[in-house]
Amino acid sequence: MFLAHLELEKGYSLATVEAYATDLAQFQTVLAKSGQDLGAPAEITKQHIRKFLADQHRNGANKSSIARKLSALRAFFRFCARLRLIESLPTSGISNPKQEKRHPTILNVDQTFALLEQKQGGDNSAAQDPTVETGRAADSAPEKNAARYAAALRDIALAELLYGSGLRISEALALDVGHIDLEESSIRVLGKGGKQRLALLSDSSRLALRAWMDERPALLPDEASDGNTAGKPVSREEALFLGARGGRLNRRQAQRIIEDLCKKAGLQQSVSPHALRHSFATHLLEAGADMRSVQELLGHSRLSTTQRYTHLNLSRLMEVYDKAHPKSRG
Repeated sequence: MFLAHLELEKGYSLATVEAYATDLAQFQTVLAKSGQDLGAPAEITKQHIRKFLADQHRNGANKSSIARKLSALRAFFRFCARLRLIESLPTSGISNPKQEKRHPTILNVDQTFALLEQKQGGDNSAAQDPTVETGRAADSAPEKNAARYAAALRDIALAELLYGSGLRISEALALDVGHIDLEESSIRVLGKGGKQRLALLSDSSRLALRAWMDERPALLPDEASDGNTAGKPVSREEALFLGARGGRLNRRQAQRIIEDLCKKAGLQQSVSPHALRHSFATHLLEAGADMRSVQELLGHSRLSTTQRYTHLNLSRLMEVYDKAHPKSRG
């Protein structure tokens, strides 16, 4: 009931609901050791919650993860109170762990371009030519070559989209083919909390997406392999980004794609897909974009969130101050 409440009434994304479900399942495991159960919330005390958080800390969970788990428990017990299953909140008086101030990981412009230019050669060049397959003649496995070529185009299209439009990885992976308008260079994005926004496509992202969409059918399963023996129409996957088996690309696969591109680009460290979103915002601000515009492009409801996602060096801040403040030079 609680998870349905989050999805249907609160409008939380599927990823958020799944995260809450995981947190509650972990809490349930701890409760079971002392003979307690989430199904009897009135018997759960503050001590049970503190033990759970302490266990998480001992197991190496970072402070932001622990804070999220505590947030999930607070939401659950508020829901129980709403249903009058409990008289008081066992989470009351338990504060969040003090968060460490961390700057988001970003790539500089040269690193970003090196990552995105893997389509032009290097270790990826074999995948760019559908007539070439390492170790065997191309005509012995044409379908495999076509799929490899399509996957290479997909990888670059995904990276270009994350950096060129500043999408969250969850937003990019949730896109369907019909959400993309290559003629208008725009995308219909479903963001956090079910909020829709229109995102823009860079020229290089539009070209990369067009190349990928042209080859996308190579990763779709054949009708004959779908077990369709009754002559019924096959339901095709509408996801924009497909995995090797024709289903929607998942977060783990997307992480590996960006890691592989980092290695091929010769970068010292691998970055997450979200780092491309951070890089998008930071590069815009460093080039002179105003914070409000970047806020809209990122789909943030609050400006303070945009400020946490981005960082400017002191010299850039001083430059903006000197240009904008009427008393700065006097």
